[in-house]
Amino acid sequence: MFCKFKFGTITAISLTFMGFVILGGCTSSHPRAMRSSSDLFYNVHSFGAVGNGKHMDSPAINRAIAACNAHGGGIVDVPAGTYLCGSIHLKSNINLHLEPGAVILGAPISLGAYDPAEPFAGKAYQDGGHTYFHNSLIWGEHLSDVAITGMGTIDGAGLTAGAHGWSKHHRRQVLKGIGVGDKAVALKLCSNVLIRNVTIVHGGHFGILVTGCNLLTLNNITIDTNRDGVDIDCCRNTVVSNCRINSPHDDGLCLKATDALHELRPTENVTITNCELSGFKEGTLLNGKMLPSRRENGRIKLGTESDGGFKNITISNCTFRDCMGLAVEEVDGAMLEDINISNITMRNVKDCPIYIALGDRDRAPPPVGTSRIAHVLISNIVATNVGSRSGIQITGLPHHDVRDICLDNIRLVFNGGGTRKDAKLDPRELNNGYPGPTHIGVMPSYGVFVRHARNIQLSNIKVSFKKKDYRPAMICKDVHGLQINHFEAQLVKGVTAAHFVRVTGLQIRNSPVLKGRR
Repeated sequence: MFCKFKFGTITAISLTFMGFVILGGCTSSHPRAMRSSSDLFYNVHSFGAVGNGKHMDSPAINRAIAACNAHGGGIVDVPAGTYLCGSIHLKSNINLHLEPGAVILGAPISLGAYDPAEPFAGKAYQDGGHTYFHNSLIWGEHLSDVAITGMGTIDGAGLTAGAHGWSKHHRRQVLKGIGVGDKAVALKLCSNVLIRNVTIVHGGHFGILVTGCNLLTLNNITIDTNRDGVDIDCCRNTVVSNCRINSPHDDGLCLKATDALHELRPTENVTITNCELSGFKEGTLLNGKMLPSRRENGRIKLGTESDGGFKNITISNCTFRDCMGLAVEEVDGAMLEDINISNITMRNVKDCPIYIALGDRDRAPPPVGTSRIAHVLISNIVATNVGSRSGIQITGLPHHDVRDICLDNIRLVFNGGGTRKDAKLDPRELNNGYPGPTHIGVMPSYGVFVRHARNIQLSNIKVSFKKKDYRPAMICKDVHGLQINHFEAQLVKGVTAAHFVRVTGLQIRNSPVLKGRR
């Protein structure tokens, strides 16, 4: 539905979408309130905002939001300028619209401009960053029909990354525990949420944290930050599309299911598509230099915190650059099932392009169930310049298998360099330790490692290396029901292609490199 309003010499065209009115084509030489006959449009300058980067503007922005909400909702417009801010309080029926050139600048914590962290009753099983929301730059709780849109920027310059956090205002800040200005955007128990077109730089512990939200849309967002880009926790009916996320020191786009809501709620019905993940040095995605970082984390990950489990997740058409690979983890006693991941291209993967793992960390309120993974399909993956530590890992536990996993049409090119000594390694079981592949170490096979699994299909998989690698291409242990079709592997002369130990129901077809291996 299109409507045209005329304000003197100013003409604005509004588009109603998802209950929000989004304005375009607006120009004005004087910042002032612009309101339609139904009071839909609120300019923050009319409520005292200055936008010079020095005046504390969050109180004025909060007044504009409160006034807009009190009149039934609409657009809170932030014109071009730099707005020094502490905590901004979102409300229902509000579209916080950042015009091109508008910057919400996170204040240093020394100014005391952020709200205190709210109380959390009982034991917190989740990380501290997931426990608190009110201590954020922009936050909202129990809201409906809320949006952050526009081509502006949220710069969390003063935000911190945790108890010993980094910020751009002060090189290092030692804090009294997690919970002081450590998230750019935090939303809890909200419905019908839209975040679109904005850029987030230096987002603190989380660029965007959404917990317990329903009907969530994240579209065309650019994030260049120091820790997690986006964390989606205990949410349902979510679409993430066309986003670029650079996060060298932590995960880029992470699905979680914590106990932050004091209930075991799964993250379910999630679609992630057409996104770019990277682990370049912070800030260098935005300036186009894309310089290497020391940690090169980034990536898409399910877990680690997984109390409530994951159901019905689709990930497609994404690229990974200079970061870690895809991770699918269930370690806190719940169920991860019905996962479809396809059409992923990875370049310069630091470690483990495909990682599927059960663990017994069990960081959840008692009684803790048994971690389970079933019905995972991963197809059409290309990864080049892959680090030599490990390839594909599919691992369950000695007392419980991962089940019904299918990998199809995978092409992996490793840097190589594995030794004969590496080929004799016996990787530790996950048990109650941290489940990441870097905590397991070098694997005894360079291409595929499967352990404690049932009903596994490996089809159309080709692995190779640049530098000679003296490890077998594949090792499978304690696997019941293993089908291999069209497996190709580069080998050093004298190195066996695969080792199968305690494998039953083995079927090998169209794989000459595995000839005679049973």
